[in-house]
Amino acid sequence: MIILGVETSCDETASAVIKADGKIVEVLSNTVSSQIKLHSRWGGVVPNLAAREHLKNIIPVIKKTLNSAKLSPNNIDLIAVTQGPGLIPALLIGTNAAKTLAYLWKKPLIGIHHIEGHIYANFLSEKISVISNFQFPISKQIQNSKIQKQTEIPKLKAKSSKIKFPILCLVVSGGHTQLVLMKKHLDYEIIGETLDDAAGEAFDKVARILGLGYPGGPAIAKAADIWTSDVQMQKGHPMSIHFPRPMIGSDNFNFSFSGLKTAVLYETKKRPALLKNKSYVSELCHEFQQAVIDVLVSKTIRAAKKYQPKTILLAGGVSANAELRNQLGEAVKRDLSEIKYYIPDTKYSLDNAAMIAAAAYYRYRSIKNKKALDKNWQSLEADASLKLK
Repeated sequence: MIILGVETSCDETASAVIKADGKIVEVLSNTVSSQIKLHSRWGGVVPNLAAREHLKNIIPVIKKTLNSAKLSPNNIDLIAVTQGPGLIPALLIGTNAAKTLAYLWKKPLIGIHHIEGHIYANFLSEKISVISNFQFPISKQIQNSKIQKQTEIPKLKAKSSKIKFPILCLVVSGGHTQLVLMKKHLDYEIIGETLDDAAGEAFDKVARILGLGYPGGPAIAKAADIWTSDVQMQKGHPMSIHFPRPMIGSDNFNFSFSGLKTAVLYETKKRPALLKNKSYVSELCHEFQQAVIDVLVSKTIRAAKKYQPKTILLAGGVSANAELRNQLGEAVKRDLSEIKYYIPDTKYSLDNAAMIAAAAYYRYRSIKNKKALDKNWQSLEADASLKLK
């Protein structure tokens, strides 16, 4: 079946078309219009500005997606949209656009939880691909947005058949940090979650403290890499900054990153003049990032030893962090050699609509009364606090 996905939960206007046949979930076209430049001046996403940009971009992005896939509305079997959670002004643009198209095209419509989408990014079939910028030819409305086109060489690997249940998924994003146990498709048990800041949120706040800009995750990772490759480090120069690993020894699988963010703030207040020293900032970023990774990896390994999954997945925007991907993989190989470890392609780690469409495929298969989806254009509503269930 052919599924059109739409995603507008935060500051990415995204649309994708996938083709699913039970064994392979193939991405035919994937388009993302980013608002990073717009929001970077404010140090974070401004909800109403995000909604305004979504409104300008949503139809051009969907048109470009269909054109890239060489499809028309007649070819679409199902429309999927992020229903929540997220910023309500942003969610409203995506859900209303999807409802309108479902009504006009007479297509079934299904709402998807944003985190469910991130989890199912792992089920997208692997494909050799090239990412390149493009200018949308028929509209000047998206001049301030960076849109990416995915030009793909058709060489597929069926990844979904390799992922075996039960699954333990570490979800790490700007709004969520969770350990989710799945005994089968669409069956979610949250066995651990953050008690305050999510890991991605902590990255953004620390980057703001250090004046590194938005988004914080890539900026901190880049600075941390500088420290790792520093000549002094290669000579065994000891780190002079040490941050706590919050709740790493607790008897549960919950997380807390607010205190770690505060520790960074106190460190900078002790030595404010050093914030102009690039070596100091890069060392601080390295230690902060490593503290977060140590907690995430430790909790995941402990949870896996208790629940004995067959597969460990990594999901969410922070799953694009190279050190997290590598260190979790090394820990699984060292301590849990019988368990498989999969990560999404980095282009599907960040917010995108292909993951929403993939999740919709598995949810659609589970629905007995599929005819009811034909009237979802009347009843589906955006929900900023939507629960994963």
